[in-house]
Amino acid sequence: MPAQRPAHAPSGSFPDAAPAPAPPPDPAADSTGAIPGQPLGGRSDVRAFIRQMAAQHGFNAGRLQATFDRAYAQPSIIAAMSRPAEAKPWHSYRSIFLNAKRIEGGAAFWRANAAALARAEQVYGVPPEYVVAIIGVETQYGGNMGKYRVLEALATLAFDYPRRADYFRKELESFLLLARAEGVDPLAPRGSYAGAMGYGQFMPSSFRSYAVDFDGDGHRDLWRNPRDAIGSVAHYFKKHGWQAGEPVAVPAVIGGGNYQALVSRRLSLPQHSVGGLRGQGVSPQGPVSDGQAAMLLELQGRDGPEYWLGFHNFYVITRYNHSQLYALAVYQLSQEIRGRYLQNQARVLVPEPGVRAG
Repeated sequence: MPAQRPAHAPSGSFPDAAPAPAPPPDPAADSTGAIPGQPLGGRSDVRAFIRQMAAQHGFNAGRLQATFDRAYAQPSIIAAMSRPAEAKPWHSYRSIFLNAKRIEGGAAFWRANAAALARAEQVYGVPPEYVVAIIGVETQYGGNMGKYRVLEALATLAFDYPRRADYFRKELESFLLLARAEGVDPLAPRGSYAGAMGYGQFMPSSFRSYAVDFDGDGHRDLWRNPRDAIGSVAHYFKKHGWQAGEPVAVPAVIGGGNYQALVSRRLSLPQHSVGGLRGQGVSPQGPVSDGQAAMLLELQGRDGPEYWLGFHNFYVITRYNHSQLYALAVYQLSQEIRGRYLQNQARVLVPEPGVRAG
């Protein structure tokens, strides 16, 4: 989940963007820490952050104070952070994303955006199925971009989630900078509980670094413009080292007892050659060269361990979301989507019996 936000949409134009009604003021208005019903602007730690933004980035402190006076901490976000899907075993995680609805939706999204996807592959070298699969996993092709105000999600985590407060405070800073640059009301954009935004769920820092105006209309709109979203996802992959024409993953069969020491337990670039893995009893179930660098993955399938080889492009997918489960789900969904898209295209090109073509 890198990140993104809408660049050019006017204030209040995002889904569910109407300001929340302000609760009555709380008497403890100069405290640090969340108090139910208290605007974020009443907290001393938030006021210190406002002063920092004014000093470092030239924000109007009064306007920023007024913005935080209309925003509120969301305690449900803290609970959500403790229930990541990646904590599930592979067979349960896979079933979330590998289903008929997401496969059919991916083929339909590809058909609707075929020109932009083809151009993204030409420009960045990333095949359409991987871009479509990312958008499918992240938001079901734009159908679920998140319900939280991005400002409130990021502020909640920046000030009430100590374990990662520094990270989310930087993302909050990035969000305010991009909202100012794009002329967006900071209270308008909606996103995930972690503050990720748009079709591809970019975090604000990723939006600022990798979002592109792919259709040349002068705006980077990752909420309403699938062309910009497609270009931005492909650009993200390219900037993180995607190698055009290279494989992503293949299943493997293992034998003997030497393979266990080779299983990748952490996210890193592939360290072993396919030839070296073969010598330790690992047999790839696909056409890959012995000189290809690979990592051996061991995942918890429904009926026992599953083994896969992940290549450099597999590692690139983990830069989008730091999880082997995520990357393999994206890969498998991409292959299902590609198969369904080509199947549907063949039906269009081949006339039904008794129907005269042309």
